Order: sequence, then C-alpha cells, then structure tokens
Amino acid sequence: MAKNKTIKTEASVIDFINTYVDNEQKKTDSFQLIELMSKWSGFEPKMWGPTIIGFGSYHYKYASGHEGDAPLIGFSPRKTAFSLYVYSPIEKHKHLLEDLGKFKMGKACIYAKKLSDINVVTLEKISKATIAYLNEHHECACRN
Repeated sequence: MAKNKTIKTEASVIDFINTYVDNEQKKTDSFQLIELMSKWSGFEPKMWGPTIIGFGSYHYKYASGHEGDAPLIGFSPRKTAFSLYVYSPIEKHKHLLEDLGKFKMGKACIYAKKLSDINVVTLEKISKATIAYLNEHHECACRN
C-alpha cells in the first residue's frame, strides 16, 4: 500500500509562509487565514507535508483498506491561488457555496486567488460545517 505523503510535520508554519510565499498580499492573506482557521477550529496551525497548513486532525479509513490522518480544515498558499481544504461535498452543505464569492471548485478543495474574493462569514460556516461532519463520521481530534 502506498505511503501517505500528506503527514503532519514539525516544520514551522511562519518560516514556510515567509520563505515560500513571494507575494505580500498572499502573505497577509495567509496570516489572516491562520488567525481565522485557528479560531474556527480551536487548533493551532501545523504543517502537513511541505505546503499545506492544517488545523486539527481526523483519521479516515476507506473501504479499500487505505487509511491515514488529515487536517480537519486547512489551506495552501499556492502560486496561482489558495487551495482551501474546508469543504465536505455533501448535499446539505452545497447551498453554502452560493454565497462564498469568486472561487473555483476542485475535486478536494476550493480555489480562491485572494481572501478578498470570498465571503469570510460564509467560509466560516463552511469550515464549521466540515468540522461537524468529520466529527460525526470519523475518529476526530475535534471531539471533546
């Protein structure tokens, strides 16, 4: 079975942003996302793999037997857009996308060029709905 590439590391989130992100607006947006996602999730940011900043964690196991851990929510400040890992594609969450703003939907994430392109209140609702979904369906660090 293939080994998971996206695992939590001890790398510094601040060092990653300061060395990887070469656009000042994207740096500012990254630090704002860290503040917001920490507040929404109740977890401090951690690096997951070389480029994903994640908050909290959950354990998944597929029918195929593949299993691993992943952040509850997170983001990556990619060169062309932010990859926002905040969405569980279930029917009752789809309506939240209507008020999100300017974004593109990927298979596993939402892409936004800058934080000002999206509605932060809606992003919070999506993030919290995802955390609730993961808490209900997986072994999750979000359980108290």
